[in-house]
Amino acid sequence: MKSDFRRQFASAGWVAVLMISGAAVAQTFPKEGSYDYTACWSGASNLIAFSKSHSAFTFEMTGSTRSNPPGSLFDKESFRCIGTNTSFDGKTTGLAICEAIDKDGHKRLTHFSTGSDGKTVAEVISGTGKFEGIVMTRTVTPLGPFPVVKAGTFQNCNHQKGTYKMK
Repeated sequence: MKSDFRRQFASAGWVAVLMISGAAVAQTFPKEGSYDYTACWSGASNLIAFSKSHSAFTFEMTGSTRSNPPGSLFDKESFRCIGTNTSFDGKTTGLAICEAIDKDGHKRLTHFSTGSDGKTVAEVISGTGKFEGIVMTRTVTPLGPFPVVKAGTFQNCNHQKGTYKMK
């Protein structure tokens, strides 16, 4: 009986050691540096198809990120965005507000705008936790378009890279 108790105790000890060593520890990153990730999403839109030359739509989408290399800053975040796009006489514009959250619950609120020149500008408006006061520069490269699988929905990805500086 003593040997059974010792085996169970030893087994419980090893389980505890494995659990502690495998516990999620908040990863820290340098206060400044560069980042590189791919963001992919899907969503639904509401279209106003006024004419062949005038249209607009609102959208809501959700997605996730994967950093390059995996495990880097912004890896495996989830995000949601709301926004609007317009096309007037061949000139398109877009606006999106996105909220991203990492595995530790830290968030970023970002404003994206795309002008009629097709260039996207992104600005971090606010952050919580480790992202409080973060400043980022970035380039955004679309990877789509992807085919529409269901009317009123969309899927896409983009590649984002740049520099960051944390508070």
